[in-house]
Amino acid sequence: MADAQPTGGNFLDLIRQSRRGKFKIYIGMSAGVGKTYRMLQESRMLLGTGIDIRIGYIETHGRPETEVLLDGLPVIARRKLFYKGRELEEMDLQTILNLHPEVVVVDELAHTNIGGSRNEKRWQDVVDILEDGINVISAVNIQHLESLNAQVESITGTQIRERIPDRVLQMADEVVNLDLTADELIERLKEGKIYQKERVETALQNFFRPDRLLRLREIALKEVASQVEMKIEKEAPPNAGMRPEAFLVCISANAQMARKLIRKAARLSSYYQSRWYVLYVQRKKEYGDRIPLAAQRHLIDNFKVATQLGAEVIRVKHENVAIAIMETARRHGITTICIGKPHLKLWKVIRNTNIFNQLLERLSQSEVDLVILS
Repeated sequence: MADAQPTGGNFLDLIRQSRRGKFKIYIGMSAGVGKTYRMLQESRMLLGTGIDIRIGYIETHGRPETEVLLDGLPVIARRKLFYKGRELEEMDLQTILNLHPEVVVVDELAHTNIGGSRNEKRWQDVVDILEDGINVISAVNIQHLESLNAQVESITGTQIRERIPDRVLQMADEVVNLDLTADELIERLKEGKIYQKERVETALQNFFRPDRLLRLREIALKEVASQVEMKIEKEAPPNAGMRPEAFLVCISANAQMARKLIRKAARLSSYYQSRWYVLYVQRKKEYGDRIPLAAQRHLIDNFKVATQLGAEVIRVKHENVAIAIMETARRHGITTICIGKPHLKLWKVIRNTNIFNQLLERLSQSEVDLVILS
């Protein structure tokens, strides 16, 4: 007899997981590495073996070699709708669910749907399709991953507005990195295989600079390697005596610092496949109208980002920040507390070390680790 029986909720999760469609993602360091081309190649191969595969949404960007592969594949017509006086096209989610093919191809995973659509984002459409038992092949560029957003923006100097939560990538049963060298990608760009000729020179001066592509390539390779490692660890039997990791990231009303801490903590929790929480300790000076409206909006935005990245947000009122942190850590079984590196002059650090010293003193009496994130 087994030592413990799964609860009803756990068993229901197992049933739902077995019914969920399989999910494959092609990922690349930038546009032009061949994600759409590879998806269409695979689609033709699956169709040739008798698999009921449909094209739910594909974007060829006018590339002749890609459009040739689309010819002869069963395509689900896009739905048309008017938005702000213009007729636009969007993926027809309901028709995909009604037809219920074995496999559906959905390009541009990070796309934002037109206002009035069933879901705000296309990745949410994909989740609905998977939960309906349909297998999905999709694609995304590494810069659209939420936790990498700030890092990619610092490399490219370009603001990435369309993003997907890290958990979407973690949902994938298979992640395939389409890798090209920077020189190969730039050559494709110059040949007009990525953008129209009039856009090539601008792209070469901005996103497609060799140094930037090299760093993006490194990030993509590391991310996919990390996903493979996590999958192996997840499927391997757990090590006896190992305590499950649980991270607590402590943020303040400092919007920029808080956003960075949240994304870094998301990367840590993703690597360790762990629970994680975001804690905001609100003191009296931050109650109600004592905190500026702009700071309130930034806090709400950061709470939203944390939730999208898979964290549970905890908001407590307490005058002693150290006590509030330790009480929260004890209540939620936290193994690692993450705090930000203070950006203060030395004399200010000396004057304001009371909270930090209190936290260190309390941590010395526990088995909780402390990580200072820059």
